[in-house]
Amino acid sequence: MPDNWLSKINWTEDGLVPAIAQEAGSGKILMVAWMNREALRLTVEKREAVYWSRSRKKLWHKGEESGHTQTIKDIYLDCDEDVLLLIVEQIGGIACHTGRHNCFFQKLENNEWVIAAPVIKDPDEIYHK
Repeated sequence: MPDNWLSKINWTEDGLVPAIAQEAGSGKILMVAWMNREALRLTVEKREAVYWSRSRKKLWHKGEESGHTQTIKDIYLDCDEDVLLLIVEQIGGIACHTGRHNCFFQKLENNEWVIAAPVIKDPDEIYHK
């Protein structure tokens, strides 16, 4: 598959682009991660989200350990061509490594961060570490 489409993206100096995962059914933002060219190419090929882990410095197929994969429905590029929006079906209903539905569970209330979403499944049960 020709990959000229990858050149349209304004990659950061270190070759990354932020990717927002939005749940197709609910419209909720599930998470934000990073992709490099290979991650995006694999995401398009597999129709499942593959990200670049900045901490581990390697490709990360979402759900490779947990089974909570993200099936790609659509991919959009923003007007500045420097942010991706992935419309996904979140398999298993858990996107966050904390065992929550999404990664945005801390809400600012009265100048304090409070937990605004429950843990669906204990991360120790998900990751068996």
